[in-house]
Amino acid sequence: MLIVEGLVKRFGAVHALDDVDLVAPPGSVVGFLGPNGAGKPTTMRAIMGLIALDAGLVTWKGTPVDRRMRRRFGYMPAERGMYPTMQVREHLVYYARLSGHSQRAAEGSTDEWLERLSLTDRATDTVQSLSSGNQQRVQLALALLNEPELLVLDEPFSGLDPIAVEMLGDVLEEQAAAGAALLLSSHQLDLVADMCNAAVIIDQGRVVLNGEVADLRSASPLRNLDVEFAAPSAWTPRGVDARSDDGRRYRVVVDRTADADALIDDARTVGDVIAFSFAPPDLSEVFLGAVGRTRLEPVETVEVDA
Repeated sequence: MLIVEGLVKRFGAVHALDDVDLVAPPGSVVGFLGPNGAGKPTTMRAIMGLIALDAGLVTWKGTPVDRRMRRRFGYMPAERGMYPTMQVREHLVYYARLSGHSQRAAEGSTDEWLERLSLTDRATDTVQSLSSGNQQRVQLALALLNEPELLVLDEPFSGLDPIAVEMLGDVLEEQAAAGAALLLSSHQLDLVADMCNAAVIIDQGRVVLNGEVADLRSASPLRNLDVEFAAPSAWTPRGVDARSDDGRRYRVVVDRTADADALIDDARTVGDVIAFSFAPPDLSEVFLGAVGRTRLEPVETVEVDA
């Protein structure tokens, strides 16, 4: 598995990474999350050996990662690092050859991924002539050409339409099912929540939360009580803030020890309740709470300092 231990990186007075740890086991999809400037690309570049660290260690299968090992990794940076005037197929074959494939193997792998990513009809187009979404598909193909044991993906869904997002999700799930370890960074937290087994949340160069997605949600001290009425109703439960856009669907954020049954009984006094749920916050709410970008506390139990 990929093990990242105690990564430290400074750029002058800026502490880009401050003792960063993470693990990506084979067959897993790990979401690597954080606001802009948190240190995600720096960590990924360190894994790929593109920057020198001030401290820390990156190992794969218990051995410090070297250039030979990185030939078994696939990397998709957020910034497109392709040759714009090269034809798509030529470009992919060239990269496969750099990864150590023979000419025949490089051409075979290229044609396979052109077909899988619906790029066959663009094989002779130049990279610069492609749409943003198709360029993103080419970048993904570049990361997959060498049948990687580890995939490091920075904002892979950027620029993709819903059909392409679904296709990419299928490809990544296939890679994990085949035993690859995936480290995936994205600001599209709904996609991360659907796809990832675990999440690592980083802020200001430090890991602030780390664990299985279900466990991170369950560990939250908050719960969302969602109530739906048959018709618009003016529900104002005592002691909590009930938010609604249309008067029919309300969300109440409460402590996880709150008496949900009592709140639902209170809702029934003002209208016909047709659906309700009491669940942990979703991953996006956990993320925002972890990096301190919003106040998610239940209003009846938390005092906020001025």
